[in-house]
Amino acid sequence: MAKVRSHHVCSECGGTSPRWAGQCPHCSAWNTLQEAMIEAARAPVPGNRFAPLAASAGVQWLDTVVAAEVPRHPTGTDEFDRVLGGGLVPGSVVLIGGDPGIGKSTLLLQALAHLSQHLPVLYVSGEESAAQVALRARRLGLDGSRVPLLPEISLERIVAAIESSAPKVVVIDSIQTVCTDQLSSAPGSVAQVRDCAAQLTRLAKQSDTIIVMIGHVTKEGTLAGPRVLEHMVDTVLYFEGDTHSSFRLVRAFKNRFGAVNELGVFAMTDRGLRGVSNPSALFLSQHENQVAGSCVLATQEGSRPLLVEVQALVDTAHVPNPRRLSVGLEPARLAMLLAVLHRHAGIACFDQDVFVNAVGGVRIGEPAADLAVLFAIVSSLRNRPLPRGLAVFGEVGLAGEIRPSPRGQERLREAAKLGFSRVIAPKANAPKKAFEGLEVVAVERIDAALAAAWQG
Repeated sequence: MAKVRSHHVCSECGGTSPRWAGQCPHCSAWNTLQEAMIEAARAPVPGNRFAPLAASAGVQWLDTVVAAEVPRHPTGTDEFDRVLGGGLVPGSVVLIGGDPGIGKSTLLLQALAHLSQHLPVLYVSGEESAAQVALRARRLGLDGSRVPLLPEISLERIVAAIESSAPKVVVIDSIQTVCTDQLSSAPGSVAQVRDCAAQLTRLAKQSDTIIVMIGHVTKEGTLAGPRVLEHMVDTVLYFEGDTHSSFRLVRAFKNRFGAVNELGVFAMTDRGLRGVSNPSALFLSQHENQVAGSCVLATQEGSRPLLVEVQALVDTAHVPNPRRLSVGLEPARLAMLLAVLHRHAGIACFDQDVFVNAVGGVRIGEPAADLAVLFAIVSSLRNRPLPRGLAVFGEVGLAGEIRPSPRGQERLREAAKLGFSRVIAPKANAPKKAFEGLEVVAVERIDAALAAAWQG
């Protein structure tokens, strides 16, 4: 086996140095040298330079590879399975990130307790002792589950335990605490996280073991460690939500075995995380009377349609530069939508402070929210509530046109299911067959949409 040694690589220019220094000797950048492992070069094989490739047993012809559907393993929580694409795939590596105390360890411990009933599993805890994990399992009512527990941070011992016990599902809590003896840097450093994740990923692919890694996040909300960590794994999930609220959102940002941008909604209870079967109810405020500045948006999160309340507050500005603030929606689109509103509908807000918010802490990134944002702004500016039972969706173009949105039929079906009586939608999304109890108003321009909002 080739001897393993370490050196330091500059993250700016890629130059190498045998030892760490504050300044890169190649490009003079500061604090860019990071430890990495290298292997001694093997002696070249004499003869044909393609001989090692031809003799390799791992090379296959693409048309001879049998790509059969692999059965998934349900985790016991429908919302978690939805985000994963139907369950855990053998040999896959899943990375879950989120703020401290958001519920990552709780969710995975519940999943392992369910999977342990018919699969061999292993829970590797690098942050908590065995007694602490047992206390949490008791609070969740899982103290009777037969889940093997390994409190360890050494990568070599973790790999040895996986190879000896041969579990089908392994949870690493967390990848930032795992370290290898082949590197001298501290656990959580860039080199340690990258090399430990790479070795665990290689082990998962070779042994067909499912490995779920918990990752820490930075102050900006991104996964701590090198960016290559997200490229190594098959699935990247983010836990979102306020620790002071009981609701949690799990969103998929990368999934090689399912759809991205899927959303799972959970409620934190004294018995752990529970899936929410009707998440639209969480994002709709319960007003006894209709209030100005509120509009219901029929949005789409992955394969799931949701109804979310969009609120706006328009008030006279008392400073030379009016404020534009958007929470849960794209801030860059707010200024553009206000310009379209002025140019094509004749409604000016240049002397008004405009605040927009998506209720429930959900983040909406699709442009289909444009029409709902404009309706809420106009409603607040005129102090005139929108009619009860109205939902809208549609992208607004710079020319004032209402552009179609994907999966319009599913949005309409969700609105009809929740008892809405009218939906203002793009003309291209008008249904060929009417929904019972639902009136669909198809519009093409922003001025026609505003005129239809207060009719009926």
